[in-house]
Amino acid sequence: MRRGDLADLAAFAAIAQSGSFRRAARELGVSTSALSHALRGLETRMGVRLLHRTTRSVAPTEAGAALLARIAPALTEIAAAVGAAGAFRATLGGALRINAPRSACRLVLMPLVARYLARYPGVRVEVAADDALTDVVAAGFDAGVRFGEHLAGDMIAVPLGGPQRFALVGAPAYLAGRPRPESPADLVEHLCIGQRFPGGAVYRWELEKDGRAVAVSVDGPLTVNDQEMIVEAALAGLGLGLVFQDSVGDHLASGRLIRLMPEWCPSFPGLFLYYAGRRQIPPPLQAFIDLVRRPETGLTATP
Repeated sequence: MRRGDLADLAAFAAIAQSGSFRRAARELGVSTSALSHALRGLETRMGVRLLHRTTRSVAPTEAGAALLARIAPALTEIAAAVGAAGAFRATLGGALRINAPRSACRLVLMPLVARYLARYPGVRVEVAADDALTDVVAAGFDAGVRFGEHLAGDMIAVPLGGPQRFALVGAPAYLAGRPRPESPADLVEHLCIGQRFPGGAVYRWELEKDGRAVAVSVDGPLTVNDQEMIVEAALAGLGLGLVFQDSVGDHLASGRLIRLMPEWCPSFPGLFLYYAGRRQIPPPLQAFIDLVRRPETGLTATP
């Protein structure tokens, strides 16, 4: 079947069933000339006349009647399938459970969840904000959100939110009277706000410039376990903080925070939505995957 044949077959069926080009044109929302052109093209490609046409009537030829008898049920099934797909948005139900770090929830996940629930109000979504490297399958989650280096090899991963970048920031009150750091070695002269992971380790600041990567063990009077707390501590002038750039955009624009050493904070692959690939994907999860892949429509083919 050539591209366009299905539309032309539908046009032929509408004309034959209504007995009128004008009525068929109104039904399909096209012009009578467009229908005539479609029918002529179909007859030319098939090499057979499908309709007897006079100034007063339209009726199928023998070949046309035989064709109509075969395609009418199929066209009805196609219309029903399209209607069912359209109803999927309103009727999709069930539950979707996602495990994600707290920073990922704030930066990228919750805006997507809001759009998802607006599109599929029948689904119940549970988001567990969890900075530990949880086994999402064993814990009963449908999917998780993590950075690429933490993904198991047997998981299917979909990019979520694009590349990320860190920002090293400090408040004007903290920086007043202090030399601003220009390299990782200068950080030893500064109070730095630490971050402790759920497993107990304190994060060593990962910085990179011109392909040279360093991991810096920083020191300061405050250690927390949440990026938002680092931002608040930096705003309060308690020291320098290394945080996701997107979380401090407004503070940088207003001057409440000052960015330092930006050349040492290149972008890196961001977050991924991941899920087990060795089982059938539940419809609520598939709909969310589609939204992540094409957020402007939420519709895409599953590979």
